[in-house]
Formats: sequence, structure tokens, C-alpha cells
Amino acid sequence: MLIVKTYQRTRALLYAERWAFSRNPLFTDYQNLGGNCTNFVSQCVLAGSCVMNFTPVFGWYYRSDSDRSPSWTGVPYFYDFIVGNQGVGPFGREASPDELETGDVIQLGNEQDGFYHSLLVVGKENGNYLVAAQTDDALGRPLSSYTYEFARYIRIEGVRLSLPDSTKCFEDLYNGTALLPAQNDFSESNNPQATENAD
Repeated sequence: MLIVKTYQRTRALLYAERWAFSRNPLFTDYQNLGGNCTNFVSQCVLAGSCVMNFTPVFGWYYRSDSDRSPSWTGVPYFYDFIVGNQGVGPFGREASPDELETGDVIQLGNEQDGFYHSLLVVGKENGNYLVAAQTDDALGRPLSSYTYEFARYIRIEGVRLSLPDSTKCFEDLYNGTALLPAQNDFSESNNPQATENAD
């Protein structure tokens, strides 16, 4: 069973402020391997959601450099996951330019390369979004200072969590064997983040 929780925008912002000009050692730095922008944005969104989607290929997760989804580091794949996600993890939609809040994502593009850069919204000033980014490290940089031909705006709507089937709860209660399932009954197949402090 899936439930929806609020995306914690302040946590995404705090993470961006902490790591925009340095690198979290838990993650590979792709600065010299094509760019670190979407890896950084994914980390910020993870800070605001605290749950990954471990679906092979089409999910959104990072365990190591050799065990990660394309959506964790790839600009178009991040977009495809967030706007198309019907399962566990953060989900959102493409929005109009004036709908974004702190913790949402802007992607920049041009005709030659398509969409090539991901930015995290950290504020707004005089009608202009302020963003955080890596590769060209930035925090509070005005969106208007970037050169690009077009942009898309991704609003994070919420976060889905997977809860174990309530059948076991009913059976245990009915049979008089347990009041509620033990915490370790949240198996990885039902809830991969059960041991990673999802709240």
C-alpha cells in the first residue's frame, strides 16, 4: 500500500546550503565525468524526501557509482522519473514558470544539446529564481545569469512511501499472536527505506 507524505522543502534547501560548494563523500563526484548537476539535485531532493525508488533501470536510486539509476545523474532521465513516477519516491509534474517553490527543479536546454543542466530552486528575488547547482558550483545564483534557450520547471508534489500489506496485521491480531507487525517486518521488497529513517 502506498501513502503520500509532504516533500520537506526546507530540508532540500538546507542540504543545498551545506553541500553546494563541496561534495558529500557518500556520493561519487561526476564533476569531471560529464557533470555533477543532476547528481547534486538528486541529493537535495533525497534530503527532502528520504526515500528512493529501487526499481531497476527506471527507478531513482544511488547505492554506489556502479549501482545507480540513470535518473539519479541524467538530466532527461531525472525528469522522466519525477513526472512519470507512480510508485515509491518523490513525484511531480512539469509546471508553469511561476509555480515553483524552494526545493523544486529547473532544467535548462538548447536546440543543439536538448536539456543539459539541472538546478535546485533555493529562493526568489525580484521575480527571479535563485538556484543552487554543481558542476559550476552556485548557491543563490539568479536564474537570469544563465545562458540557455529554453527551460522546464519541475514542481515536486509529494513523496510516496510503501507500507506493508495490512493482511499480516489483521492475521496477527485475529489469531492473537501480535498487536502490530514488528518493525523488521518492513522488508526491503515492501519498503526499501525502512532502515534509512524515512519519515
